[in-house]
Amino acid sequence: MTLRSDRWVRGDDEVALDARVALRMGGAPVRPDGGRPLIGIANSASDLNPCNQPLADLVAPLREGIEAAGGVALEFPTMSLGEDLMKPTAMLYRNLLAMEVEETLRSQPLDGVVVLAACDKSVPGALMGAFSTNLPCLLMVSGPRPVARFEGRRVGTGTDLWRAWDERRSGALDDGRWRDLEAALSLGKGTCNTMGTASSMGAIAEALGLAWPGSTSVPAGDPRHLEIARLVGERIVALVSGGASAASQVTPAAVRNAATVLCALGGSTNAVIHLTAMAGRLGLPVALETFDTLSRAVPVIADLEPTGSGLMEDLDRAGGVPSVLGALGEALDGDVVLADGRTTREVQCSAPAPRDPIRSTDHPVDAGGAFRVVRGNLAPDGAVIKRSAATPELLEHRGPALVMRGYDEMVERSATGDGVAEDAVLVLSGVGPVGGPGMPEWGMIPIPAPLLARGIRDMVRVTDARMSGTSFGTVYLHVAPEAAVGGALGLVRDGDVIRADADAGVLEVELSDDELAARAASAPRAPEVGRGYVALYRRHVTQAPSGCDFDFLALEAGRAPHLDEPVVGRS
Repeated sequence: MTLRSDRWVRGDDEVALDARVALRMGGAPVRPDGGRPLIGIANSASDLNPCNQPLADLVAPLREGIEAAGGVALEFPTMSLGEDLMKPTAMLYRNLLAMEVEETLRSQPLDGVVVLAACDKSVPGALMGAFSTNLPCLLMVSGPRPVARFEGRRVGTGTDLWRAWDERRSGALDDGRWRDLEAALSLGKGTCNTMGTASSMGAIAEALGLAWPGSTSVPAGDPRHLEIARLVGERIVALVSGGASAASQVTPAAVRNAATVLCALGGSTNAVIHLTAMAGRLGLPVALETFDTLSRAVPVIADLEPTGSGLMEDLDRAGGVPSVLGALGEALDGDVVLADGRTTREVQCSAPAPRDPIRSTDHPVDAGGAFRVVRGNLAPDGAVIKRSAATPELLEHRGPALVMRGYDEMVERSATGDGVAEDAVLVLSGVGPVGGPGMPEWGMIPIPAPLLARGIRDMVRVTDARMSGTSFGTVYLHVAPEAAVGGALGLVRDGDVIRADADAGVLEVELSDDELAARAASAPRAPEVGRGYVALYRRHVTQAPSGCDFDFLALEAGRAPHLDEPVVGRS
């Protein structure tokens, strides 16, 4: 068997000898005739990212599995993208992580890779980089964190914090109880224990055939992770030995299955962007309408926050993602091969019958589905709403705009909000991929304080930003084109009437084309701000419907990924 890494280690010249010496010095013995798969372990564990910290415990059993199967394990660090501390948003650095992983794999003697990632952007970022090399890859996540209890009830990460913040702002949650909540939430490591973006990306990875079936709902620290790690180590060596590639692992049918699972789970709107970007690295286009079409055909069957009331520990007890695959039946392509080598159909046949929090498609949590895509003069290229987490009475709405441009103005206007009508539409613009930069999760615009005090807990909101996968409300997100590149959202003024109808697919401001053109002609140009990577990001990031990838890294539809091999000589 000839391996990619043999170009480095096989032979009797000074370059091959130097490569073997370097690997031996790092604890990885290789022979002059090569032949042993060299497997990278891309580890994003970091003290700056508690979601990813448990990944460090998976390295040893993963190494055991790789070596038991005849491979050589080589751990290397990657950027750790965590939403809690990384500002303005980890999304700004997703593409940088993808570049880092791609170039590390390209420049090093590696035949395959296991990605260790967890907090949401670290999963798509690392996988995008791996996909671009077309090397075989698998994923392991840390798992959801322990469930906190506050005043006798379970607390879902993110979702219940946003609710508590509204109560705090309304005066219903005093200082003492706020401190008690902080103590309760400081319970342990791992990802959000709701169906936020990390959980959504884990489920997507299982459906794509990249994460071991049932692994992504296993709680952080659970010993099952150690056994799964050994199996994943053995499996990645088998994939390399069998001549697999990222393109052979992730097929168009696998991408459609992943999108279907996302809809059935009532997953994160962020995952719409990430799955689009990931597929784009393989030359597999995903139209924004795909998520609307699937949501109208596939109901939400997972009773999990923020759409429902359950938490990830409940999903794990019910059988994890395999139980969702089983409940979806013929809605999925059963021939898609999963990470353990079984087909989706085989996993479906062995999956447990649906039980709470998983429902059958005949008795769903939300028959209307998870997402809607809307268009109109405010969003000619589309916007997304998570209708399953919205207020049903607001899904069709018409009201005057209250406009905020940027984070500081949003904080200021939502803190005062005097005279804001209850039927107002809150608009936040200038915070998209270019404007943010990085499209921060500011889309769940705070309800103005006076309205909160009157008991209002949801309003229609429209933005070119994202929102956390743990968030909820009637929020139209990812408006494209964004305001910073000339989108009409940046032309809206206080009092302009906005009409939104999620099920009809409409988002528009009641202004004539002539008025919008006149406003555009007098609008100031957005200044180019930043240096280094941020400047590069703003020049080359695509809009949300294209996945917010860099225009020079996404592939044209139908074009397969190709690894430009380096010259292996003296450095």
